[in-house]
Formats: sequence, C-alpha cells, structure tokens
Amino acid sequence: MTDQHFTVHAPGRVNLIGDHTDYAGGLALPCAIDLGVTIHAGRGGTDIQLTSDAFGGNVVINLTEIPEIQSLEPFWGRYVAAVAQECAVTEGFRGSVTSTLPSGAGLSSSAALEIALAVAMQFNGSQMELASLGQRSEHRAVGVPCGLLDQLSIVFGKRDQAMVIDFSDNAIDHVAFPEDLDIVIMHSGQVRELVDSEYAERRSMCEKAAQRIGPLATASLSEIATLDGDLERRARHAASECERVRHAAIALRGNDPATFGQLMLQSHASLRDDFDVSTSVLDELVDRLSQMPGVYGARLTGAGFGGCVVALCERNAIEDPNAMTGRGWRVRPSDGARVITE
Repeated sequence: MTDQHFTVHAPGRVNLIGDHTDYAGGLALPCAIDLGVTIHAGRGGTDIQLTSDAFGGNVVINLTEIPEIQSLEPFWGRYVAAVAQECAVTEGFRGSVTSTLPSGAGLSSSAALEIALAVAMQFNGSQMELASLGQRSEHRAVGVPCGLLDQLSIVFGKRDQAMVIDFSDNAIDHVAFPEDLDIVIMHSGQVRELVDSEYAERRSMCEKAAQRIGPLATASLSEIATLDGDLERRARHAASECERVRHAAIALRGNDPATFGQLMLQSHASLRDDFDVSTSVLDELVDRLSQMPGVYGARLTGAGFGGCVVALCERNAIEDPNAMTGRGWRVRPSDGARVITE
C-alpha cells in the first residue's frame, strides 16, 4: 500500500562558460534551467518501483537487500540504487520519473536524476551536503570521476540568476541574468557517454600538472610553459578558462553581452585546441551560430565529446531553436531542486 504522495523536481543545468575547471579547483559560470527531472510517487513498503518513459524501462530496488549496482538494468536503475545506498533509505516509494532533459547531451540529466531521487528519499542535510551526495552517487553508479559543477548548479539554482562557482572552496555568487537576453541550446546530434570518453584521462592530466606547478586556476603562463606537450595544453586550458570566467562574470554584471559572447568563442577554441574535447560537428555548429545576426557567442557546453552547444543571443534572435539541428531549446535560469508537493 502507498499513502503519502509527493512530487519533486530537479532542474538540469547549462554551463555558460567554465568547463573542465571544477575538478581543478577553478571557476565556472553555469545556471540551472527550466528543463529537468520530475518524480511523482507515493510512499510505502520497502522497495522502490519506478517507471520512466524518458529513461526507458522499469526499475525495482529492494531496500532490504540492494543488489550489485553494476549489474542493474535498465542502466538508470544504477543511479537509483546508488542514491538509495548514499541516503541509507529504508522506506520505499512507487511512481514515475519524467524528464524534459535530453540524455547524453551535456545538460546534466544524470545529476538531475540523482538530486531528484535524494530529495524524494527525504534527504535532510544541507544544500552543500545534498550536492556532495549527488556527486558520490555518480561515482558509485558509473565510476565517472566528475567534479561538483552539475550538482551545485542544480541544488543552488535561482530563477533568473546565473552563478559563479569557485571550486577552490565551493563558494557561490549569484548573478542576475539580463531579461533581454536568450540562452539557446542546440543538440549537435552526437550523444556523449562520459563512461566511454576520455574524461577521466583529462582529469588525471590536470591533476598531474597541478602536482608540478600548483593550482591551475591561478597558474601563470610561465609556470605552465615548464610543462611538456599535452600536459602543457591541458593546464593552459584550465588556467585560461578560469580567467575567462572572471571576465565573463564582470561582463554579465555590466550587461555586456558582446564581451561575454567573445569569451564564449575563446572558451570553445580552448576546449577544441588545448583540451581536445570538441568534435567537428560541434565546431561547425558553433561557427554557424556565431555568424547569425543577434548571436553574441556560442560554445560547446558540458564535458564535450558530443552533446550540446549553448549560445547567448538577443531576445528572439533565434525564433526556432529546433530549426538547425531538430533539437533545440530556449531556456531561462531556474530555481534549484525542490519538493513541489508532499
């Protein structure tokens, strides 16, 4: 029997600038978005039963004996089990998961699912503890050594505000997003899988570079030049990207979208040339967008290797975000994860 019905929602996020900097203790400028994951369910029993048209298949987790996570199918059940273990939950629920987020697109569908599940499981710690739980669940579920960018963006999101996150101490500074600007996201058509990507290798190289020259977020060009080959390029991206975030935050506060857009284009070039996480499809989409009237700048968003491109535009400069690739969205900065009804 189920009794207490509830609805929880967790948004996705788009990173406007500052990728592959979170695990390097650097800076990023993301926002939660008005696309996300919603769970409708009723509490009761000792198992979790969830259906989802968005993710596919049905998940059943017996909380008295959670099975080996890596063997669970469908794949998204691994996130359910991982969050259940992290929350040490004993009361089950039955319901459905819906999502307006595309999976494998770099908009944090997995992190949104993790955070929504933790809220559904009545996690009662602080917002920072909730974000950290989501990160640990990601590690536990799929082994991706992600930083905290996605989870912090989703937990601390505020309507009509972006945020500057300093990952040296996880400090968050909200910045008002101008009403006369649009954030447009377009899917490249390339689905990315971080489990199969070179994400872990990029992180490892940044960590090796930091061991030699200190924190990359504040490293000088002369310090970076003491590194060799790919290590130098990876470190140069992390350091220069943090500097771009600093300037982008000033531009956003000053309602200077032209400067912000140029910084986005520079960010994409760095991700392409120094960090090697772009693709020809992403590059072409950024080029096409950046040449359109009313578009200030564009860049890949998320870890790369496929997924989406984000563009900063004049209001309604792109009337139909679907037109170019068949999958596009106009989004606004959104509130973070929350209980809708309980």
